[in-house]
Amino acid sequence: MSIVELQQVEKKYLGVHALHRLDLSLQQGEVLGLFGHNGAGKTTIIKLILGLIEATSGEVKVFGENPCHGKALQIRSKLGFLQENVSFYEQLTGLEVLNYFARLKKVNRAKSMQLLAQVGLQDACKRKVKTYSKGMRQRLGLAQALLGDPKLLLLDEPTVGLDPIATQDFYLTIEQLKQTGCTVILCSHVLPGVEKYIDRALIMGNGQLLASGSLEQLRDQAALPAQFKLQGSALALPAKLAEAVVKTDPLSGHYQLEVAMGQKMQVLKQLVELQGLQDLQISLPSLEDLYRHFIQVQGNTEVQL
Repeated sequence: MSIVELQQVEKKYLGVHALHRLDLSLQQGEVLGLFGHNGAGKTTIIKLILGLIEATSGEVKVFGENPCHGKALQIRSKLGFLQENVSFYEQLTGLEVLNYFARLKKVNRAKSMQLLAQVGLQDACKRKVKTYSKGMRQRLGLAQALLGDPKLLLLDEPTVGLDPIATQDFYLTIEQLKQTGCTVILCSHVLPGVEKYIDRALIMGNGQLLASGSLEQLRDQAALPAQFKLQGSALALPAKLAEAVVKTDPLSGHYQLEVAMGQKMQVLKQLVELQGLQDLQISLPSLEDLYRHFIQVQGNTEVQL
């Protein structure tokens, strides 16, 4: 089932293109990573899906309906949203804030304590929000987004302010939601660690789609090399492998090779048979490498992560 469908969607502000003819289809239970520098069009996409703005042209459908017309309220009841900079009533406690949003969403308030415990705020639930750290406010924002068991969850920089353990817990929560059939759109500038939790990535630049696909599909599109780092004493590399060396330090016995992705298994078999090999590390192009590649191909010299 298509949860989100964008067909040839454009958005202009005073004649400026914020989004150029974007096509996007998002299925139930899919986790989509939405990446791009500031001004790339990510926030515009989120606002279109939420029904906060209308497309200049093209068609936007969420759960099969236009999110701005007709059944907009019904659609929004199935959505959860966490914005980048969360803001709550400072004088209310965390529990009071969540109960307030539970009433707005017509959700049983008994769910509030369960969610606060899930995001690690159970012990701080009766403290006023003004005493919360940035990370704690972010956790409260995530709890608010999860109210009502949303079928579509939109998260804008959800791990800002979270420590490494809380970040890992957050991604485990996303994995659990995915298993229940929840569809997730995740915007983030923090790319390391994200790739294993998303099914597909959308890389945007200046309102245009630069690349889309799974990590493997993006690697095929980018054609970036695999890297091999070797360490050993008096390694005698065959001529073809020697041509792939990009860095070498014979005194310490360190070598770095770059080979096409399609040749990595063949090269690996040759390397493990080398006499004197002491260590071997393989690095495939990461999501961060791919992001940099597609942004730079577009001609953007400032790559912001």
